[in-house]
Amino acid sequence: MHIGISTTMGDELARYLDLAAAQTKLTAANMANLDTPGYKTVGFDFDAEMRKAIAGAEADLPATTPKASHVDGLVSRPDGNNVSMDREGLNLADAQLKYRTGVSLLRVEYQRTMDAIHAQDR
Repeated sequence: MHIGISTTMGDELARYLDLAAAQTKLTAANMANLDTPGYKTVGFDFDAEMRKAIAGAEADLPATTPKASHVDGLVSRPDGNNVSMDREGLNLADAQLKYRTGVSLLRVEYQRTMDAIHAQDR
């Protein structure tokens, strides 16, 4: 029998990881479409989506998919494509850092929870 233990912080970190993964997927899609004529870069506001995710976790609502939209203010090439590999490379590094940070924080949260469960054993 498996018993699931959930904490508010753990739930919020899980949503943080989901957003970091979504950011990675969008960045990869942008990079894959570098040579697609007319393709417009897509992305989402990570901070705004995280605020919504935290509010959803606190209200015990199911996680939602971040709202992606075209990124304004980018320079388009003559073929109409506005993907910048430099920008996407930075976004990928940012998403990877966020993901690694989330995993580290989640490990700490799980360890804290396990320590609390086993405190009486000491």
